[in-house]
Amino acid sequence: MSLQGKNVVVTGGGRGIGRAISTVLAALGASVAVWDLNAQGADETVEIIRKAGGKAIAVAGDAADAAAIAASAARIRDQLGPVTILVNNAGISSYVPFTSLTEEVWDRVIGINLKGPFLVTQAFLPDMLEAGWGRIVNISSSSAQTGAPAMAHYAASKGGVIGLTKALAIEFADKGITVNHVPPGFVDTPLVREGPIDVEAVARTMPMKRAGQPDDIAHAVAYLASEEAGYVTGQTLSVNGGRYLF
Repeated sequence: MSLQGKNVVVTGGGRGIGRAISTVLAALGASVAVWDLNAQGADETVEIIRKAGGKAIAVAGDAADAAAIAASAARIRDQLGPVTILVNNAGISSYVPFTSLTEEVWDRVIGINLKGPFLVTQAFLPDMLEAGWGRIVNISSSSAQTGAPAMAHYAASKGGVIGLTKALAIEFADKGITVNHVPPGFVDTPLVREGPIDVEAVARTMPMKRAGQPDDIAHAVAYLASEEAGYVTGQTLSVNGGRYLF
């Protein structure tokens, strides 16, 4: 596979899965805009890419705020050119029992995890329509497939991402634009490490007896972003080590 000559945006690219996606796509020849609310994280990812001989720029901004998205999109186009590959990866997670879940927490998670991909996709879709070619890959979650205790808000937000993916896939199927999603299973990331989960203990319960790694997700995204996946749209590419066979 080659992404030579393609301009890519990866939201939440400053660490974890987003960093892995950014570095893998850059290694395939893409010019990558690493977009993250954490400027230091974005800079670090860009430095990794550049040291490996790739091309990348860091974009610090809120990928769930319309004004910030417009400003970031203009900067990306100015430095890289039109964008035809978008990976909506930015997201947050939290563990709150449903009976304790507040409207404020619900709105924050939905705003970042679902409203964000909606706004960012709207910002870059014109580039893809103009080119007659595009790839949109949304990072959802296995929790939206199976449910998860104390994560109703998160599962709902990622379930919305799955619905958005399918709707856009149908709407733009005849425009040369594919839209797919990858629901990671249990992946060892800084975000997971920040939660209450015992990573090693949970990993031992997986069919493969290990947690997923960010690169496992990144290589699935690379396929969906490639020319080789041109007849694949509206699909779920589950990367979960057999945790959820669907």
